[in-house]
Amino acid sequence: MSEPIKIALADDHVLIRKALAEMIESFGNYKVIYQASNGFELIEMLTNANPFPELILLDIQMPLMNGIETAKFLQKKYPDVKIIALTMVENESSMVAMVKCGARGYLMKDEEPEKLREALYNVYHRGFHFSELVTGRLVHQFQHGYDQTNAGLATNELSKRESEFLKLCCTELTYKEIADRLNVSPRTIDGYRDRLFEKLGIKSRVGLAMFAVKTGLV
Repeated sequence: MSEPIKIALADDHVLIRKALAEMIESFGNYKVIYQASNGFELIEMLTNANPFPELILLDIQMPLMNGIETAKFLQKKYPDVKIIALTMVENESSMVAMVKCGARGYLMKDEEPEKLREALYNVYHRGFHFSELVTGRLVHQFQHGYDQTNAGLATNELSKRESEFLKLCCTELTYKEIADRLNVSPRTIDGYRDRLFEKLGIKSRVGLAMFAVKTGLV
């Protein structure tokens, strides 16, 4: 049997936090190894963490250090960790802020347990998870007031292969599956990704997907 996927959870509501931890572990192959009541407490736990969590679930509304501030710190300090944002409030600006700070997924707390299971699986195995509701809100936010002239200038700088890769980044395909779809090696895909990161000033796959939406590629 494989080692369980290690998870940290930050939420200031004790009952909700403990219930989430029990639910996550009931899915099987997951272990909640750290529980914190705010971002500051979580960061203290992670300073000398051993083992280190592979997934972090962050409540957005927390005292002392909220989810957005925490995600921003984690993105700089631990860029490889995968973050899922949790919230009770539908708020476009919070969604965009969390995605910009590196969140790989965004989940409403009133979702069914199966949606949480799906989010955990997708973020860990595929790199990101966004519901149709959240994707629609993000698209609206990106399109509102966006300068299409600048969008055209940005996309004109991309090669045909880079554009194809960028579109596939918006699907649920893994990088290896994208390589198979484009009939190239995984190393070539890594090259496309790294060149786009440098060319566009982007640091994550979610950022690439955001760019594709903003510029009308998808």
